Amino acid sequence: MTKYVALLRGINVGGKNVISMKSLIDCFSAAGFDGVRTFIQSGNVLFSCDSASSAELEVVIERMLHESFDAEILTVVRSRDELAATIAAAPAEHGSSELLSDVLFLKRPFTAAEAMEQLPEFNDDVDSIAPGPDALYFSRTVANSLQSRIDRLRNNRLSRRMTVRNWRTTNRLLEMLDSPN
Repeated sequence: MTKYVALLRGINVGGKNVISMKSLIDCFSAAGFDGVRTFIQSGNVLFSCDSASSAELEVVIERMLHESFDAEILTVVRSRDELAATIAAAPAEHGSSELLSDVLFLKRPFTAAEAMEQLPEFNDDVDSIAPGPDALYFSRTVANSLQSRIDRLRNNRLSRRMTVRNWRTTNRLLEMLDSPN
């Protein structure tokens, strides 16, 4: 069996798409996924299955969530190895104490090259962005984070083709996928 994480976009944010983690666990378990567990309330579901690909799982899970919760929930699925590759490919300074760092996980077939072409203008003195495997790495300096233009990304149509996790959560998800429980 392969271990995966499903990254659900926009649940339990601002009172929209409110779904309990227990309900998510029950939904995934009822669909036949094994070892289902969640991490924090923002839609991180870890599970195992014998599936052909992450892309196929995205379709299955989005349909399952729509049927179970009557909500359109963008879902990005990464296998344990895909998540490890994303972490390994991050710029050297990504996640340093001087930066607030995020990973923007892209919904396939959207590519990092396509996303880079559609980015809004950022504050080059504060913000940095780099492409990775099916992801973008976004950082802003801690000292000047209030001058970041990350809101331009959040308000851009591009944001509807991705889901964001901070660097600490991204690494914690890999740790959880590597743990036996």
